[in-house]
Amino acid sequence: MFNKIISKAPARVCLFGDHQDYLKLPIIATTIDREIIVEATKNSSRKFKIFKKDLKIHDSIDIDDKFDKDEDDFLRIALRVLKDYDCIPDEGYDILIKSNIPINSGLSSSSALIIAWINFLLLAFSNKIVSPDLLAEISYKTEVLELNGSGGKMDQFTIAHGKTIFLDTLTNKIISYDHNLCDMIIGVSNQPKDTQGLLKKLKDNALLSIKVVKDKNPSFNLYDIKNIDISNCINILEDNLKPYFKAAIGNYNITLDAKKEFEKSKLDINKISLLMNSHHSFLKKELKITTPEIDKMIDVSTKNGAIASKIVGSGGGGAIVSLSNNILTSNKIVSELQHLGVKDVFIAKKGIGPTIIYE
Repeated sequence: MFNKIISKAPARVCLFGDHQDYLKLPIIATTIDREIIVEATKNSSRKFKIFKKDLKIHDSIDIDDKFDKDEDDFLRIALRVLKDYDCIPDEGYDILIKSNIPINSGLSSSSALIIAWINFLLLAFSNKIVSPDLLAEISYKTEVLELNGSGGKMDQFTIAHGKTIFLDTLTNKIISYDHNLCDMIIGVSNQPKDTQGLLKKLKDNALLSIKVVKDKNPSFNLYDIKNIDISNCINILEDNLKPYFKAAIGNYNITLDAKKEFEKSKLDINKISLLMNSHHSFLKKELKITTPEIDKMIDVSTKNGAIASKIVGSGGGGAIVSLSNNILTSNKIVSELQHLGVKDVFIAKKGIGPTIIYE
């Protein structure tokens, strides 16, 4: 048994496909160089004695607890899920959790924590060979399936693989890209957000719009994007559902176009930028998930040289990502966003996947 284990997992940024994965449509996302750290030191008890440093919260988990189905704490849910993988703790650890990922900002801090936690538990208490797919599978079950959540697979699969990926959420097929992206300027708004509430509303309306079209036109196939008559489908729908259908189809097309660009030997960041701006337009105008503060942040980034900007995450707050291919421009955008009063803004580089060290 290991005396000390340090497990790390990165934040993620969705580049294309926001509000697509729960429709089983593809996404393109990447990790960034911000991470959460789970530092575990073996103790002589049968408890995980946890200190969440950034939140200044202490917790204690008895490893002999049942972790019933009504549990809503992710750390405990993961322990229940892991029983199905023959991973059952038999010794306690002192756990220090710390992070430089902004919380509740659309950067998947919760998924990063779950993956770092599960990676630690698998190393400490199982003999399984831990692959990115296994980490993604278990963390998705923990965060989404066990709580009947409204989210999709993007966060868990992107973080577990740790690269820029295209994920077909219908088949779980993953394509990884090694392109060096330009600077990503992350600006975190001052607004709290109701992630699950907003996701549920958007998911329910998008699925309903697709169902209405399918009921009126049984031959409709969402995944046969080239043969969808968008105008005809829109005419079938009531006005309140039209934006959700437009966004689903529009962002699907944009994601597939972006995939073609990522598959080229050299990434044309200007083409990627045009597609990203178009993606954000659907998120803002059709799904209406931006806020005045988010809109102002994007306006400031654009005026100061950003070649593309979009909201990140579920919306209703959270963060933006702006692209810049010049460090002077990047620094200027950071400075102007700070002047605007943005609570946390930084230049991010492409990250890596989960890492673990032990002694």
